[in-house]
Amino acid sequence: MGKPHAETVQFDSARGPVSANKSANILAELKSQSGDIDILQKHLALEQAINTDSPLVLGNRLVLLQDGPATYQAMFAAMRQAKDHINLETYIFGDDDIGKQFADLLLEKQAAGVQVNLIYDSVGCLNTPKVFFERLSAGGIQVLEFNPINPLTGNKKEWLLNNRDHRKLLLVDGRIAFIGGINISESYSSSPSVKSARKNEVNAVGWRDTHLQIEGPVVADFQKLFMDTWTKQKGQPLARKDYFPKLGNQGDEIVRAIGSASADPHSLIYLTLLSAIANAERRVYLTNAYFVPDPQLLKSLTDAARRGVDVRLVLPSYSDSWTVFHAGRSHYTKLLRAGVKIFERRGAVMHSKTASIDGVWSTIGSTNLDWRSFLHNDELNASILGRDFARQMDAMFTRDLAESNAIDLDRWKERSLMLRLKEWLARFAEYWL
Repeated sequence: MGKPHAETVQFDSARGPVSANKSANILAELKSQSGDIDILQKHLALEQAINTDSPLVLGNRLVLLQDGPATYQAMFAAMRQAKDHINLETYIFGDDDIGKQFADLLLEKQAAGVQVNLIYDSVGCLNTPKVFFERLSAGGIQVLEFNPINPLTGNKKEWLLNNRDHRKLLLVDGRIAFIGGINISESYSSSPSVKSARKNEVNAVGWRDTHLQIEGPVVADFQKLFMDTWTKQKGQPLARKDYFPKLGNQGDEIVRAIGSASADPHSLIYLTLLSAIANAERRVYLTNAYFVPDPQLLKSLTDAARRGVDVRLVLPSYSDSWTVFHAGRSHYTKLLRAGVKIFERRGAVMHSKTASIDGVWSTIGSTNLDWRSFLHNDELNASILGRDFARQMDAMFTRDLAESNAIDLDRWKERSLMLRLKEWLARFAEYWL
């Protein structure tokens, strides 16, 4: 891409598109507040150039939610206050204690006149009994199964078994949105520091994850993405509700909603991340659950490290998928030789999917750094442009680093033949993981 310029940056607000003059004034004000704006201006322009379908939206308030307990508490509080509707889209909706708490509250709100609409993924909910969703439907909730495993069940002519809805999206009254990496499952119900008596190593510790609560004009863009999925999956017509209320400014954050789908010619989330890494000047901080980089992402990370950017990855030290875990580890040597710093999170199942670049560009969402997320899944992320939120992200990253073990290149070269064999075998399945 060519050098971005300030005049390419345009914003939307609660009242709609912002004029070019006002956009320039906003940039000038950002400069007066932040001093050197060159890096922020560049990342704003890159966002504008890559993704023309959804705008950079001003006036949003963000709450960074770390781990399941904090996220569920915020979600329950918002849903209890719902007056008009609740739209929920999730990959996993478990028939466990957390899942039942969600189901009971959703049924309670539906009975009180709040319309509840639910999209769940057929593969993600493979272990959830059908009677669980039948109970929700019987209570008046509109339930839609995304690309059913049984080809005779769905309303679509195509049977797209490999295309999964990996998004995690909760919308309350069209005013509050929750997005991130947290499913509705008891796996996330404890913090990373809390250990259980379960024998399985993955289930014996809490899950480390990140979610985001959003209020402001950009919530309408997340609502559009939910409606788009409902329409493409040929769901029954939704009950008439105020899905797009008038939204005023709630804060100072600049946010873009980015959705990607398997049918898209390119994953906008992937392109946006590649661009941010390729144009990074100072630092790239990534946390991710399933790290199986394709050649372009691998090149972007190694190129950034070689030009002096501080590239750091916090990845799992163990995982619920041994193939993904070892396929990702098979790339460590190349990354470490290029100067990328790799850390593995201990004492928790790392499931967070975040990035913070140059202290100005951040993203939180459902997207993993693997082939499946970029090619086969429907995913959802928020990009946030600004220094204040990036400081929160960097502080969170620093805390994860303190709970992680650094991978040393010399010691990594001495790993066992058994580990090398697992990595070699896992590489064969990279595309399908």
